[in-house]
Amino acid sequence: MIGRVLERILDAQSGWAKPLGDRAHGWAAAIFSRILPIRDFLAGTWLGHPLHALLTDVPIGALTLVIVLDVVGQHAAADVALLIGVLSMGAAALAGIADYSTTDGKARVRATVHSSLMVVALVVYLVSLAIRASGPNDRSVPVVLSIVGYLVLASGAFVGGDVVYALGNMVDRHAWRPSGAKWQPVEVGEIPEGTLVKAKMGAQTLVLVRSGDTISGLHDQCAHAGGPLSEGKLADGCVECPWHGSRFALATGRRERGPTVYDQPRYEVRATAAGGYEARRLS
Repeated sequence: MIGRVLERILDAQSGWAKPLGDRAHGWAAAIFSRILPIRDFLAGTWLGHPLHALLTDVPIGALTLVIVLDVVGQHAAADVALLIGVLSMGAAALAGIADYSTTDGKARVRATVHSSLMVVALVVYLVSLAIRASGPNDRSVPVVLSIVGYLVLASGAFVGGDVVYALGNMVDRHAWRPSGAKWQPVEVGEIPEGTLVKAKMGAQTLVLVRSGDTISGLHDQCAHAGGPLSEGKLADGCVECPWHGSRFALATGRRERGPTVYDQPRYEVRATAAGGYEARRLS
């Protein structure tokens, strides 16, 4: 019941969140397209895990501690925790913007609501921090502001969780895909040299590339956001996704360029005596 009510509330925000999100996404994508190594670092390509999810734990923990320390009268320690929380919110925001630059559709709308709430929370915390720094004898105002900021922060965290857990943004598209070494027939026509070819292997869709007598095979659905790799292009021994530019090595399936933080399932492909092809998943 509560979940459905919250879902309707979030859907009702699309009137302002969609146009704002489209504009914000435009400038974020334009900036990060010029600094791809920084985008990939902030996305967590080097880590194999979204960096934003890791960084958000720091401000939430620090800002929870602010309330606890204020309640027990440790105001100096609370001020330090608040400063740490504000600084770490900035770091988490940078990683979040990198992810946002490659977020589309409904997930982008929800991410816009999430980021807007986080900006409001940050402003409230900055006001609280400024009042604390001015050294007033009455701590009630900055303490109340910290509590208000925390409530907004918690709301933003809820929406951020919805982006991941309800909409699957930044989740590995192959997390639940079955693996195994069993050979299966591949439905495909001709496989020209150096050309991306879409093929079917049972319920799976593959992208194949021939190089001499060797046929490399990857799953066709990009691990990042589900883009069709067979509609992408070849670049430096990799297949590049047409949606966001993630690159995967044909020989290994390893991610070579983000925004993906996950590798691509790889398949061994061989010709059969009957003149067709069969494949099995290797990784």
